[in-house]
Parts: sequence; C-alpha cells; structure tokens
Amino acid sequence: MAAYEPLSSIPHDRLQASSEHSGSSSVCGSSPRVTPVSDLEDDMYLDVAAGDETIEKSFQLQTFQRHAAGGRPMSRLDTPSQPHHKHDEQDEKHESLGQHRRTSDSTVHSFTLYTPDEERAVLRKFDRRLVLFMAFLYMLSFLDRSNIGNARIAGLARDLKLTSLQYEWLLTAFYITYILFEGMTLLYRIVPPHIYISLCVLSFGLIASVQSLATSFPSLLVLRALLGIGEAAFSPGIPFYLSFFFKREELALRTGLIIAAAPLSISFAGSLAWLITKLGEHGPIEPWRLLFLVEGFPSVAAAVLVWFYVPDSPEKAVYLTQREKKVSRLRLRREGNSKHRERDSGGLHWREVLQTLKDPKCYTTALMFFSCNVAFSSMPVFLPTIIKEYAPVFARPFPPLTNPRMGYTSLNSQALSAPPYLLSFLLVLLTAIVSDRLRTRSIFIILHALLAFLGYTLIALGGYYRLSVGYRYTGIYFASAGFFSAITLIITWTINNQQTAEGKGMGMVMLNFIGQCGPLVGTRLYPDSDGPFFVKGMSVCAAFMLGVAVLAAALRVRLRRGNERKWERGKEKEEDMEGLVGEKEGEGFEYML
Repeated sequence: MAAYEPLSSIPHDRLQASSEHSGSSSVCGSSPRVTPVSDLEDDMYLDVAAGDETIEKSFQLQTFQRHAAGGRPMSRLDTPSQPHHKHDEQDEKHESLGQHRRTSDSTVHSFTLYTPDEERAVLRKFDRRLVLFMAFLYMLSFLDRSNIGNARIAGLARDLKLTSLQYEWLLTAFYITYILFEGMTLLYRIVPPHIYISLCVLSFGLIASVQSLATSFPSLLVLRALLGIGEAAFSPGIPFYLSFFFKREELALRTGLIIAAAPLSISFAGSLAWLITKLGEHGPIEPWRLLFLVEGFPSVAAAVLVWFYVPDSPEKAVYLTQREKKVSRLRLRREGNSKHRERDSGGLHWREVLQTLKDPKCYTTALMFFSCNVAFSSMPVFLPTIIKEYAPVFARPFPPLTNPRMGYTSLNSQALSAPPYLLSFLLVLLTAIVSDRLRTRSIFIILHALLAFLGYTLIALGGYYRLSVGYRYTGIYFASAGFFSAITLIITWTINNQQTAEGKGMGMVMLNFIGQCGPLVGTRLYPDSDGPFFVKGMSVCAAFMLGVAVLAAALRVRLRRGNERKWERGKEKEEDMEGLVGEKEGEGFEYML
C-alpha cells in the first residue's frame, strides 16, 4: 500500500481528479448506497489485514474529504467542485422521500466502508448459522445437566437406593467442579474455538451417556463431578464467544436465544422423559438408564459437526463471502474507544485481566447472578418432584381448599413440567429484543426479578396456608419466566460494560465463579422432609430474587454516575481536541445502563 502524505500537503485538484476518475453513480432504491471515492481508496478501506493503523488512516482521509464535501463524508455521489448548496438540495430531497442517511457516529465513519444492507446480510447469516447452532449445543448441555431430575422419578433413586441427602450430593458434586473450573472460559481466547468447543461437547456428551452404566451412588457421584468439568469448559464462555461476532447492542438477543434454549430443553426433556419412561417400562433397560443414554448420545454426534462448522473468528466463517468477511470485521472496530480496540492476535493481556478483577461492577453482577442461580438451579431438578407431590387438578384450576395432596403419577408430572418453560422461552426472546432496541438492561432485570419474586411468594404462601394447588402451579409460571429472562440480561450486561476481550472473558469468569455458587444453596432447598409444599425453599428463592432487583437498581445508579463523569471529562478536553483527527474522549466507551 502506498505511503500516505500529510493532509495539509494534498492539493485540492488532486482530490478532485481522484473523484472524477472514479466516476459517478445515481441513487436508486429505498436507501442510497455510498461507496469510496476511488478504487485505490476501496482497497485501503477494506484492507483489514493491515490492522487498526489502516483504519485510522482511512478516518484521516475521510475527515479531509468531509471538509471538501461540505461537512459530510465524500463518495462517488459527491465531488469537491460541487457547491455546498447542491448538497443541501440533495439532502432536502432525500429527507422528503424518507431516505435520509443515518447520522449516528458509527454510521458516519462506516458509510465509506460498508452499507447498512451489507451489515444486515452479515448479521442474518451469523444468526442463522452460528447463533442457532450454539443454542442447539447449549440445549444439549443443559439437557445432560438437568435430566437427573427426570431420572430420579423414573426409578433412579429406587434402583440405586438413594437417600434425599445422597441425591443432593449428586447435584452438589456437579456444581463444585463447575465452579472450580470456571477459569477455562479464557481458553476461548487461547485455543481455536472450533477445536475447543468440539472437545467440550464430546466430553460432556460421553460422560452423560456413561451415567446410564452407574451401579452405585459413588460411581454416579464421580460421573456427575466429571460432567461439571466438561460443562464448565463450554457453557459459561458462550456469551464471551459471541462477543467476537456481535456489537454490544446486539448481544442481548443472541444471548437470549442461547439462554432460551435452557427452558426449551427442559420442556423438551419433560416430554422426552415421559416418552422414554413409557417405552422403557416393559423393556430390558431400566427407564432411567435409557433416559441418560438417549439424551447423552446426540451431544457426541454434534461434536463432529462443531469441528467443521464453528468459526474461530468472523473472517473464518465458511458461510461468508470474502466481502462479508471484511464487513464482519470492520463493523466491530468501534467496540470500545481507540485505546481498547480488540487485538487480532491470540493470547491474553494480563494487565487487562487484573484490571477487571479490581472492577466493582464485576462483583455486583456476579452477586446478582448468584441470587438468580439459587432459583435457576433448583427449579429444573425439583420441579417434576414438586408437581408430583402437588397433584394439580387442571379440570378445576382453582378448586376449594380441600384435598391439597392427591398424588400425581411420575409420567404426568414429567409432562406437566413442560408448559412453564415454554412460556419462559418466549418471554426470554421478547425481553431480549426489546432490551436491545432500547439499549438498556437494568430496567428489565428489575422487572423480571420482581416477577420471579411474585411467583415464589405465591408458591410459598400457597403452601403455608394450604391453598389449592392451582395457585401454586400458577406461581411456577411467574417464577420461571422471571429468572430466565433476568439471567439472560445479567450475562449480557456483564459483557456490555467491559471494553477489552480480556475484560469480557475475565468478567464472565468472575460472574460464573461467584454466581455458580448459587446452585450449592439452591439444590439443598428442597429436602424430602419439607415436602410436599417446600415453603422454606420457595421463601428463600423469593428473597434472593428480590435482592437481584435491589442490586440491579444500585448498579444502574453507579453506571449512570460513571457516564456523567465521562461526559464531563469529554467536555473539558473538547477544546484541546479541536482540529485533531480521531475520536474525542466524549465519543468513546460508555456504560450501558
């Protein structure tokens, strides 16, 4: 690439000649497509291999061209010789047709790099090819993790002679190793993701399947601990991995699609468990063994697809064209300010890792995640048992306060655990879409935390006063819909407010290291001695979800003050930055509230 001359030394007639050489094009369609002023500049703008320096120089030329074009970026639609009033007439014409250009900072810098249509095309491909596939993998992992609840009422506890305390230890063993190996999330930054993810999926798929061979409590305990390692390496790092491909304001919906796979897998697990249990009643294999085998094997098959299909970075996605690969890289260049742009090279920058460990925001979201996980972890593994004990009478959703315990069968309780999670699946997606469009997280976290608080309170009061089971079953809908959506946004919020790749990765490590201690509490809230109403467990979950709302409100206030300080510093330096090329302090990274 040719060397650059100082801006002051570029003659006006050279710029005009460059523009005339490039020709002109007419505006057609509903949105004008703006292209660089010359083929030479097109190469300069799209040469992402040259790194951030090339992009900075493109901004310098663009700044000069903006002065020549009357204050806006030049294109083949413009030449320096055109008077300013012609641009005004064109702008008025476009505005009258509803076709005026977007005026956001990123759009102004991006128009000579790629068009909005090209960006949307790239997003559609990533959504269809990458996000849905990762959601499928997460669904498999959550299925392998939580199906022990269905196996329990399908004969696991009876055949292995498990006590209530031993069952709690099976759940606890998983989360102990899951917490201890949270640091493996940073391996997404070191090991090529297509290799790393395929090994993770293969490991937890094999271990989940081998659970079908367990013959005693100790053997199953070891397998559950190993399963925790395999899933700790994979699941917590998925939002971090998606941040390689999406902007901050795009992450909530994509993370929502991933997290929504959890309630979808639970509802699917309930229906599948019902079918497998029904088929296995008269078969040679115990129903719970068949359940582990059937639900674990698909993960093993999926690991092969991961190796060939999952990209390491946007530029390595096999389903993108060369042009789309360049666009996918360029659209992420303004994530954070110029001091914190993502490095192209692999490896970790430990200074950023240590800086994240000092960040109070990191620990606030981790405490919120801890509180949500108390409820999140306990509901899937105990819901079939709770419904079996509750015995809801769906012909009369709100019957009189008589006969509160009627004894539902295991098969019916498997099927009846699905509807609350189907509602949660839909609400997670709706919440994520609205949150992305409004560019806010805290308000929705507070609302959904309060919704879950209402649900658990309804269940606890229903059990304490021996109200009809219809009230308690309704509370399950509120609780599950609340905490699934809150978890989605807490994860996204953590990534949104970190500027560097190391900060995002370490933020996820701390989020999960502290947050996943919640299941150690949640899985011990429902001992058999508290059945069938489990008032204590429901009350504890209600209190924790109320705490999530309080913490989210406090963090919102702190982040707002942080943004105000950034704006004040930006105003103070505005005069010093006047006339200089590049970003001003006030145009840099801002916290998402």
